[in-house]
Amino acid sequence: MHWDDARIFLAVAREGSFSNAAKRLGVQHSTVSRRIRELEKNLATPLVERKTSGYVLTQAGEELKLSACRIEQELLSFEGEVSGQDDDVAGELRVTAIANMASTVLMPYFARFSAAHPNIELNVQVTNNSVRLSEREADIAIRQTNKPGETLIGTQLTTVASAVYGSRSYCAEVSAGRSAEKWIGVDCCEYHRTWTKQAWPSEEHEFYVDETSLTLAAMKHGLGVGFQPCFLGDSDPELVRYREPEAQHELGLWLLYHRDLRNTKRVTLFREHMQREIKEASALFEGLKSASA
Repeated sequence: MHWDDARIFLAVAREGSFSNAAKRLGVQHSTVSRRIRELEKNLATPLVERKTSGYVLTQAGEELKLSACRIEQELLSFEGEVSGQDDDVAGELRVTAIANMASTVLMPYFARFSAAHPNIELNVQVTNNSVRLSEREADIAIRQTNKPGETLIGTQLTTVASAVYGSRSYCAEVSAGRSAEKWIGVDCCEYHRTWTKQAWPSEEHEFYVDETSLTLAAMKHGLGVGFQPCFLGDSDPELVRYREPEAQHELGLWLLYHRDLRNTKRVTLFREHMQREIKEASALFEGLKSASA
């Protein structure tokens, strides 16, 4: 049995469908289906069964999953140990971060890291969803959370404050009583969705968005007010604070990685680099001053 077969089987077991497994592996649906059928033929036993809700594992499939997971962890542990022994710091480093940070405040930090370490191939992936670092979908995740995963090693880089923002003209109109207070309906994340519901209990919205950059654009067009992290809101000259930051809206900014990578030099260099960069800009993240101040 080849490890590549087990890797494809694990993707199906974890994703629950051939199509999702194919997307995760970056291959065609037909490839996954064919390889699973060949594996079942070689083992002379069915591994998955199709149900209305998707694919479920047979008893043999469950046993194979346990064995394959143990092999995977051994390989990943070995990879981490070998990577940590390299004197020449080179190779790929996969970093995932949420879109509103990766494309704005973090990008200069990424650029300076690449300039300082040209032999490291920095691969930045944008996702607002959880990435399974334990399965090495990425090497490092930069996340805003107050509850980092217990199975991961984490370094809190700073605290991210949020405030309520709106366009300068709109907020002036509301303050003068010439316009009614309106809130933009958001569905970009659980935090902003919950905070908006608490601040605007009526839940009446004339305009809805599902991404932070859209919230920002909607504010500039006077469509209402809403929550934004201070590193974005304070950096935009067209916006002003409608409400000041509150402690209940603070989130930790964490750099997370799997414990098998704790001695890997690429990870160590990146962690130390981000700590230095964000420490210098901590006031912006914590909402203590604007970017232009």
